[in-house]
Amino acid sequence: MKEEDEKTTFQIRTDLAIEAREMIEEKQEKVGVEPNGVQVETEEGDFYTLTKVSILNDEGSQSMGKPKGEYITIESQKLKENAVECHEVIIKLLAEQLRKLAQTKEHECILVAGLGNWNITPDALGPKVISRILVTRHLKGTLPEEIDKTVRPVAAISPGVMGLTGVETGEIIKGLVEKINPSLLIAIDALAARRSSRINATIQMSDTGVAPGAGVGNKRMMLSKETLGIPVIAIGVPTVVDAATLVNDTMDRILASMIDQTEEGSSFYQMLQDLEEEEKYTMITEILDPYTENMFVTPKEVDAVIDRLSNIIANGINIALHPGITMEDISKYS
Repeated sequence: MKEEDEKTTFQIRTDLAIEAREMIEEKQEKVGVEPNGVQVETEEGDFYTLTKVSILNDEGSQSMGKPKGEYITIESQKLKENAVECHEVIIKLLAEQLRKLAQTKEHECILVAGLGNWNITPDALGPKVISRILVTRHLKGTLPEEIDKTVRPVAAISPGVMGLTGVETGEIIKGLVEKINPSLLIAIDALAARRSSRINATIQMSDTGVAPGAGVGNKRMMLSKETLGIPVIAIGVPTVVDAATLVNDTMDRILASMIDQTEEGSSFYQMLQDLEEEEKYTMITEILDPYTENMFVTPKEVDAVIDRLSNIIANGINIALHPGITMEDISKYS
């Protein structure tokens, strides 16, 4: 009985709202038709694709499997490359979208938290971003007036993971929020994607909060307005893909290709058409056993890419939060 329950609970793992939407399209076989309570807008730029997914009500939340709110996704294969011109465009876009989500006043204090384990490269995005954040809470009021007006109070922390500290990340953040009373928390974390093409090539922002460790299945205390009492903006990049999910999608593509090349009506054609999800899952578990539940895949160049992505995200946050900082002078403060 337990084995049957496990087979029926196999789910594709993704933290991206755009991929959750794609899975609904595939299931319903209706491309471009959004579920009730979900609104999608797409904008094409020279170097990027910007997608806004709005989950408007409980029905949309249930369909998508995600909380109600705004999900903004920037996709660009140039994020993985050393493409300075493209990165500058994306930094400006990121800052612009972050300002719209944040909607804070210039004098209000902001707390930036880099989630993840700095000892594991695919999970080190958050801590690396924190190392590049312009922190000013301790300087506010001590700077010359002409400089003081160009920055806001910003504090930053990289709380580590429970395996290193023995303390729940949410407990650390909650205690700090109660102590310094920021008006907003910005949390940066590594995510998991369904499509390998989106690994290190996608930045997602949302106003729905974040569960630390969710990308690798280690869900902890949720960081959200409900748990912390202040708005939470989550910024994440998919740095890994779950191996079972990758194998599942590969099998789907292989089967679709085989069906296209098989004579319709033949016994082999019918066998391919009749292949059940449970049978696919059985094959996946046999292939990956004993690592079905805890194997993740990341590109070999992840070290260099994480450095570039952390710089892009940190610069976008710095420009969004500090009114006097622009792309032209960002390097002075990094």
